[in-house]
Amino acid sequence: MDLPALSVADLQQKLRSREISSVEVLDALDARITAVDSRIHGYLSRDLAAAKELAATADVSLPLGGVPIAIKDVINVKGEQCTCASKILQGYRSPYDATVIRKLRAAGAIPFGRCNMDEFAMGSSTENSAFGPTLNPWDTTRVPGGSSGGSAAVVAADEAFAALGSDTGGSIRQPAALCGIVGLKPTYGRVSRFGLVAFASSLDQIGPFTKTVRDASLLLNAIAGRDPLDSTSLDEPVPDYTALLGRDLKGVRLGMPREYFIEGIDPQVDAAIRAAMRHYESLGAEIVEVSLPHTEHAVGVYYIIATAECSANLARFDGVRYGHRAQGAANLLETYGRTREEGFGPEVKRRIILGTFVLSSGYSEAYYGCAQKVRTLIRRDFTAAFEKVDAIICPTAPEVAFKTGDRSDDPLKMYLADIFTIAANLAGICGISIPCGFASVDGTRLPIGLQLLARPFDEVRLLQIAHAYEQSTAWHQARPKQGND
Repeated sequence: MDLPALSVADLQQKLRSREISSVEVLDALDARITAVDSRIHGYLSRDLAAAKELAATADVSLPLGGVPIAIKDVINVKGEQCTCASKILQGYRSPYDATVIRKLRAAGAIPFGRCNMDEFAMGSSTENSAFGPTLNPWDTTRVPGGSSGGSAAVVAADEAFAALGSDTGGSIRQPAALCGIVGLKPTYGRVSRFGLVAFASSLDQIGPFTKTVRDASLLLNAIAGRDPLDSTSLDEPVPDYTALLGRDLKGVRLGMPREYFIEGIDPQVDAAIRAAMRHYESLGAEIVEVSLPHTEHAVGVYYIIATAECSANLARFDGVRYGHRAQGAANLLETYGRTREEGFGPEVKRRIILGTFVLSSGYSEAYYGCAQKVRTLIRRDFTAAFEKVDAIICPTAPEVAFKTGDRSDDPLKMYLADIFTIAANLAGICGISIPCGFASVDGTRLPIGLQLLARPFDEVRLLQIAHAYEQSTAWHQARPKQGND
C-alpha cells in the first residue's frame, strides 16, 4: 500500500478501521520525504519524534484524527521555528499556536513539517526564500508557484496528505494550479488569521492545499469560524462544507468574465479552460458571459495596498525582541538599519520601499486612498456579477509553470503571474483552483488550473461546483513523475 499517495478521506477510513496506525502513517510519510524532498525542497524542517508522540495517542474518531498536516512557515506552531523563510527570523520559536493550528489539533490532526515559501509570502515562485527555492515536482527545472510553493509541492509529490498555506493575492490558488492539486482560498474573515505572520492584513487568508475537493472541504470544516483573537474574523454560521458534494449542477449558472480571456494567455491554458466550460455544460450547468470591468486595474491596486500594509506590518522586525540582530552597531538607529539590511531579502526590501513611498506625506491619498476607492469598484463588479451567476469560471494563471530564474530580474513580469487571482483578494470573496488538464512544453506535461470564484461565504456552493467537475474527470488523479520515481 502506498500510504503517502492516499487522500485525507481515504486515510481517515484506514485509520478508523485500524488497518493502519497514525504512527505507521508518519513513518511512511517521513520515508517518502527522505526519498523525494532533496529534489523538491518543499520542507524547511520537520520533527518526527514530536509528531509521533502526538500520533501515539491520536483519537482517530475525531474529524481529522491522526492525519498529519504540513504547515506553511508563516503560521505559528508552538515550540517550532517560524522563519517566514527569512534570515531575520532565524532562530525564532513560536511560544503559541495560531488559531488554525489549535483548531486542527482539536479535530485530531497532527501538524507535521514546516513548508518553504517566498520570504514573508512575497512572491509568485518560491524563489525568494532565504533558504533556497522549492522546485516543481512535475519538472524540477521549473517553479512550483508562490508564495506557498512549498505547501503545494509537498502535496503534489505525495510528501504530505494536505497542507495549510496563505493567500494574499493568489498564493494558494496559483501554486495549486502550477502543481496540479486543489487550493482553496476561503472568504476573508472565514478563517482566523491569529498566529499568521501578517503580510497585508486586509488581504491575507489561510486555506488548505489538498489532493481532492472533498479533502479541502474536510479541512475547511476544521479551521473555519469566528475567533475572538482576530477582529477581522466574522461571526457567520459554519456549515458542513461537504453538505452539497455529489449534488448535480442542474440550474447552476457559471459566469465567464470576458476580461479574463485576454491576449497573452497561453493557448493551451485557454483551450483547457474552454474545454472545462463545455464539460460543465454537459453536467447541466449554464455558461453565461459576465463583465468585471475594473479588472485591468487590479494588479496596480493590489501592489499599492499590499505593499503599504507590508511596510507597516514589517516595521516590527527590528532585531530588538527576537530574530536576527546586527552586531557591532554604534547606536539603536544603526542597529535597526543594519538588521533589516542583513535580514530582509531583495523582494521584501523592494516592497517595503514601495509601500513606504505610497504612504508617505503628500502621496498617501494620491496612491493608497485612490487604490482603496478602486478596490471598492472591483468588489462591486463581483457583487453585480453574482446577481446573475452562482460562480465565476476562469483560468487560475495565464500560463503553466515557468523556468526557475526566468523572471528573477523582471519583477513586473513576475507580478503578472497573479493577474487572475488578485481581484478575489481585493473583493474578499472565496475561490478555488482545481486541475483541469495539461500543457505540453518541451516534451513535459505541466498542469493547468481551473479557477472558480463565488460570493462571500458561499464556500458550500463553490465546493459543490468544483467537486462535480473533479469527480467527472480524471485530472486530479495524475501524479508527477519526479514525485514517484
